[in-house]
Amino acid sequence: MTQHRTRPALGALVYFAGSFCIGVYFIFAAVQGDYGVFRRAEIMNETRQLEAELSELRAEVARMENLTRRLSDTYLDLDLLDERTRDMLGMIRTDEIVVR
Repeated sequence: MTQHRTRPALGALVYFAGSFCIGVYFIFAAVQGDYGVFRRAEIMNETRQLEAELSELRAEVARMENLTRRLSDTYLDLDLLDERTRDMLGMIRTDEIVVR
């Protein structure tokens, strides 16, 4: 009687191992890579932060434009002029109380 030994197909084992490694690589790249899911979440968070900062800066610009307009030649706000002058010179009137 002849006994046949069956050897595992080494080629198939290498093929499946290689396919598994490539699959794991692509899954890792899809999650952790430069264009992956985590990077997208970071970008979305950064976008929200920058949009909030932009709205704050727009409000600041609007406030500064209002102050500039109020001190322009065509429109002069005497109260604002008085406030800015006293602030720059460091002076107060005799009837004022300074709270710091």
